[in-house]
Amino acid sequence: MFFLLLFVVSATGSPGLLVDVVVDRYEIPKVCPREVQTEDFIRYHFNGTFHEDGKKFDSSHDRGKAFISQVGLGRLITGMDRGLQGMCVNERRRIIVPPHLAYGSIGTGGVIPPDAVLVYDVLLLDIWNADDKVQIRTLSRPAACNRTTAASDFIRYHYNGTLLSGEAFDSSHSRNLTYDTYLGKGHLIKGLDEGLLGMCVGETRVVIVPPFLAYGESGSGTMVPPQATLVFEVLLVDVFNPKDNLTVEVKEVPEGCSRRTVIGDYIRYHYNGTFQDGTAFDSSYQRNSTYNTYVGMGYVIRGMDKALQGLCMGEKRRITVPPHMAYGEDGVGDIIPGSAVLVFDIHVIDFHNPKDPVDVKVTHKPQECSATTEADDLIQYRYNCSLMDGTLLYSSDQFKSPSVTTLGANQVILGLEEGLKGMCVGERREVIVPPHWGHGDSGAGAVPRSAVLFFELELVELQKGVPEGYMFVWIGDGPDPLFPAMDLNGDKEVPLEEFSTFIRLQVKEGKGRLRPGVDADGIIKDMFNNQDRNKDGKITEAELNDEQVKRDEL
Repeated sequence: MFFLLLFVVSATGSPGLLVDVVVDRYEIPKVCPREVQTEDFIRYHFNGTFHEDGKKFDSSHDRGKAFISQVGLGRLITGMDRGLQGMCVNERRRIIVPPHLAYGSIGTGGVIPPDAVLVYDVLLLDIWNADDKVQIRTLSRPAACNRTTAASDFIRYHYNGTLLSGEAFDSSHSRNLTYDTYLGKGHLIKGLDEGLLGMCVGETRVVIVPPFLAYGESGSGTMVPPQATLVFEVLLVDVFNPKDNLTVEVKEVPEGCSRRTVIGDYIRYHYNGTFQDGTAFDSSYQRNSTYNTYVGMGYVIRGMDKALQGLCMGEKRRITVPPHMAYGEDGVGDIIPGSAVLVFDIHVIDFHNPKDPVDVKVTHKPQECSATTEADDLIQYRYNCSLMDGTLLYSSDQFKSPSVTTLGANQVILGLEEGLKGMCVGERREVIVPPHWGHGDSGAGAVPRSAVLFFELELVELQKGVPEGYMFVWIGDGPDPLFPAMDLNGDKEVPLEEFSTFIRLQVKEGKGRLRPGVDADGIIKDMFNNQDRNKDGKITEAELNDEQVKRDEL
């Protein structure tokens, strides 16, 4: 509502008869969401001067305190009741009030003389009405919003607080610290208790609180004056309720999950840790190292200890942990603030129990299986060694020939040794080796600490072995007496060539066995030298009379 100039100014600048107030809106804000109307309350600064000589008779600026009043109900002089109508916050206007709309022919208190024309330079700071409600304007809201704030929730939020004029009075951002409080329990001003209801984490909204739902007539400290409308721009960072339990969202479960984690298992998993607004605080992926711990035994926060139960290998879950099941009101240093809800996206790599045996599954067994592997056997086998998530670590295909080992000679890890026992040539197996049968909590090479290993095995060749410390063993009973059997030409002496022919004949006929994997000529020569006591190049019957010698050396 505007008032037009209804008088004539003479050449000397003196006004003629003023019929009504004169309003000069010399500074108008670009945005004016609300104009002063009758019955509104306003807070404003002013300088009051006489029109005649410009002398100042009053000033709210000089008092250091804005003037507060209600408009249009006679609480101001009539000229001001009219001149303030239609004014916007941050508008500056000059209001010229004729005597009959000011203090008339009497004046007042020796300050305003009779018939004085008054000039008010006004800056409007605030408008409100007794019927005002809390105003909420949403600036941004996440597309996904699974939960909104409710009374009795505990919330963490950032805010910028300004007066209606735009003057800042407080900001959590400047302190780099969220404001944390219960909602709807009277810990906040009434307007915020109402204005923060129904928010999503990540939502930004503007909340405008009229004075009677804020700090009212008292104000707050030096920054919030009495009867001030407050404007809060709020970003909700976190919300939970003290009654909240752990929330688990299953993202992915591998097919064929035959086993799930239980208390006492040892688990290796990767995770990304974020707050509810998506801000990351930790990640095992960045360290390129899984997090390894026992399940349900108090080595991790209570919420995670519970969430790690009932998981499959390869499973992916999102776990939301309320602070009373995480780090509580204290948080963790500068990393996790107090009362923070934590969100973990986890991927289970593997788990085992310290009591687990080696798990052997036969995937193919030949029809013909007359001989199986046992201790001291020399074997050739193909293998792939992977982690339980499928990551290939080693493979015999990387080499020109299959791997070779002697069972029982501590040449491979115990779990692989166990998995290779009792195999036929051509048999294939899948073998799961827990870390206490593998490389333990130290790992080795490309094998991570405490890793469960998965082997795909195929036995290629089997050479039956001899016990440790022996070069040759009889299969069944050897010839008795021995020397005549060795003396192939019956000349009462056995040179190296004849001894070699005899031993090879026993092996060929399946009556004896040389140590596999070692040069046969070398073994036979060593055996011959052991029996040739006098080192004359031949063995006689006298040199074989000692039964203990025969038992130990042959």
